[in-house]
Amino acid sequence: DEIRPTYKFDVSCQGSVPQAMMAFLESTDFEDAIRTAISIGGDSDTIACIAGGIAEAFYGEVPEAIATQVWKRLPPPLAHITQQFRANIMKK
Repeated sequence: DEIRPTYKFDVSCQGSVPQAMMAFLESTDFEDAIRTAISIGGDSDTIACIAGGIAEAFYGEVPEAIATQVWKRLPPPLAHITQQFRANIMKK
């Protein structure tokens, strides 16, 4: 909440990473991190992407309902690349 009034659109890492970190730190779960990041405004897709990555690492898997909707919306080529990445890079 503190960051919203002073945030200005800024695509640099200095203008996105601190905001993403704050969105994560203020969150209570994965979805809350994403919603908080988006509500900041500005370069919200980048901020939400960064906050979401941190939130997934901290809270665990992306909630099934969210993951299902994301997979439905991804174009097949991007879904395939993402599945390969997850299978090869994100092995536990």
